[in-house]
Amino acid sequence: MDGKTRYQAPALKKGLEILELLAGSSEPLIMSDISAALGRSVSEIFRMLQVLEEHGYIARAEDGYRLTNRLFALGMSQPPIRDLASTALPVMQELARGVGQSCHLAVASGAEMIVIIAIEAPGLSGFAVRVGYRRPLHLSNSGRILLAFQSAESRAAMLGDIRSANPAFDEDELIARLEKVAAAGGASEPSPMLTGITDLSAPILFGGIARAALTVPFVAGPASKTTIEECSASVRQAAAAIGNAMSPIRQWTSPELQEQTP
Repeated sequence: MDGKTRYQAPALKKGLEILELLAGSSEPLIMSDISAALGRSVSEIFRMLQVLEEHGYIARAEDGYRLTNRLFALGMSQPPIRDLASTALPVMQELARGVGQSCHLAVASGAEMIVIIAIEAPGLSGFAVRVGYRRPLHLSNSGRILLAFQSAESRAAMLGDIRSANPAFDEDELIARLEKVAAAGGASEPSPMLTGITDLSAPILFGGIARAALTVPFVAGPASKTTIEECSASVRQAAAAIGNAMSPIRQWTSPELQEQTP
């Protein structure tokens, strides 16, 4: 292969570049911004935007173009993800009711974790993470759970993805932290985004490998029905229940769940 792409598909490449650019943007982008960012002419970008919009992958508004959830929906329709979601949903709903907190389920996608299910806290108020939320694996409690419970080969590959996206991260410190998480069977860490919230996470295991991470962003207060220690135990019990229920349903032949995700 001598390091070069064997086959060329210029139109497909342009479309993928646009999707990746919009996925990485926190705001909608107008056509001229997309053209400048990709180093392509406005006429090239215009044609691709029209096709992507017609097929429902992007949407146009007054402030520019943005991704729709079509790619996410396609990823969720894959049998392993679909089975995981249908199995986890009732367990997560019961968990949220029992502890009075929200919860969410995350899987690995490249160097990031992505939330695929989110259950809001019962009652009139509470904190919840939205579906589709992404964060680098090594910078989130859910992501570190996904890294900690892997085979040596899979973890090395995932660390390689992180290294490519974040070359300055401290790999030795992260590995030492992952070993502690694996030994503890889960993790409890202050939220890296919001004060007053503690992320309580546990792995959903298939054959000893974490295919997903279950997390409760614990908010202390009158609405909580349990202590933080009791809630952590409930998270681990729920994660184990999901893993046990999934095991006989489907044999996970693929070593990496992230290959099935958007």
